[in-house]
Amino acid sequence: MAITWITSESVTEGHPDKICDQVSDAILDAYLTQDPQSRVAVETLTTTGLIMVAGEVTSRGKIDVQDVVRRTLKEIGYTDPSFGIDADDAAVLVAIHGQSADIALGVDEAENKEQGAGDQGMMYGFACTETEELMPLPIVLAHKLTRRLAELRKENLLSYLGPDGKSQVSIEYDDGVPVRASAIVVSTQHSDDVTTEVLRRDILSKVIVPICGKWLDDNTDIYINPTGRFVIGGPQGDTGVTGRKIIVDTYGGVGRHGGGAFSGKDPTKVDRSAAYAARWVAKNIVAAGFAEKCEVQISYAIGIAEPTSIHVDTFGSNAIPEEEIVRLVREHFDLRPKAIIAELRLRRPIYRKTASYGHFGRHDEDFTWEDTTKAEFLKNDVLRVIVKND
Repeated sequence: MAITWITSESVTEGHPDKICDQVSDAILDAYLTQDPQSRVAVETLTTTGLIMVAGEVTSRGKIDVQDVVRRTLKEIGYTDPSFGIDADDAAVLVAIHGQSADIALGVDEAENKEQGAGDQGMMYGFACTETEELMPLPIVLAHKLTRRLAELRKENLLSYLGPDGKSQVSIEYDDGVPVRASAIVVSTQHSDDVTTEVLRRDILSKVIVPICGKWLDDNTDIYINPTGRFVIGGPQGDTGVTGRKIIVDTYGGVGRHGGGAFSGKDPTKVDRSAAYAARWVAKNIVAAGFAEKCEVQISYAIGIAEPTSIHVDTFGSNAIPEEEIVRLVREHFDLRPKAIIAELRLRRPIYRKTASYGHFGRHDEDFTWEDTTKAEFLKNDVLRVIVKND
């Protein structure tokens, strides 16, 4: 018997870094709405009372960036200056220019050249059988906790909650099987008119128990606002920047990460589109029953369409040889950037909602990389090979 522990965290949509991710993706969506061929690489920074947007855009679309920023802040819930930033009064600075012609050379199609990758790099996708979402349990629970905080705030069920908040979930495993939650941490911004005792009672009964109840026992350590006070939060408490929550965005530290962030990038950037494709591949492999755990790595060279490598690691959980799984991936998944964009329909304005509570494991028809219909084709292919060899 081998006992191990894995911890993952999540943050609410009002966390400073997540504000920036959502603003960047809201700008991307606005451009894609007007011009699906837009090339966008936008970064956002926020601090007390300030949003700064910078980056490169090539598009036929014309958008009011300041309006997009303010609408995003308002939808998150930053309408009260006491929470660190106000949608109507925040200063919004914009520094956006055209995309580098040198980079465009690698991405643009030409008569004798297909669309290449927008940059070099390696991207990872992961799936496992721990949850119905085929995601690791710690990150699934962590996201559910922070989403619940936002629901209680927006529905005015806990009127003292502020937009900023975090969760952390530690799960104990016995021989790789999750058995219990060893620790739960929830920190939430709040107004000055609620006592710590009331807040902790409410968060325990309305957030932690409904979501994590089956995993709790008498020995679970539960920490709710451990310092006792979290009034100063949001951009007033911490500067936020796009792309600083890449582990929250993916698998919660389970599996590897290529290092590239997602938000603010159009799908010609393989940091985003190939990471979505890698999840799509890994999830279908697991859904087909070929492995209980699967990590897929895809790598690219700038301007080159075909991946430079495809690697599959099933951590010893595979039901068929890994080289056979790689063959299936190469035969059933076209991982050239243009093909990924077309197959997963990535030129739609769907990205703002990906920018909080994780890009993977979501039940949403717009998250096309979560579709598992390929699993049946993979199983049929293996059956044909078995019959042929017999």
